[in-house]
Amino acid sequence: MSDVSLSLLYEQDAYTWALRNAELIRAHRFSEVDWEHVAEEIEAVGKSEWRELESRLIVLLAHLLKWQYQAERRGRSWQATIKEQRHRIRRVLESNPGLQPHLDAILRDAFATAILIASRETDLDESTFPEICPFSFETIVDHDFWPA
Repeated sequence: MSDVSLSLLYEQDAYTWALRNAELIRAHRFSEVDWEHVAEEIEAVGKSEWRELESRLIVLLAHLLKWQYQAERRGRSWQATIKEQRHRIRRVLESNPGLQPHLDAILRDAFATAILIASRETDLDESTFPEICPFSFETIVDHDFWPA
């Protein structure tokens, strides 16, 4: 299969493209590999892990805000979501320790989105919530932390 047809295959059938490139790499037939798309896919894996962590943080932070600002509505469902997201965040970080140096940036971006979600789900104005996350990352993932 030529470089042109492998590149075309990438657009038409990513599954077969991936298997073919893996086969070529294992066979040390490096000159036949679609390196440009291989590099894109490797980058996409990293970005996917970043987004996974950010997504989990958004859900966790939104629930912590709801927990703090609507104490009268606290329930087992919110508690379960908070516990689940903490667990999943730990797992993402265990599998991707390279994300550790980026936690401040990810937390900052996640908090901005969490405010929007918490506002929508509580009917509280966005200005009710702090502009900057009042919790450290370590606090957020602490099993024993429940905002007052």
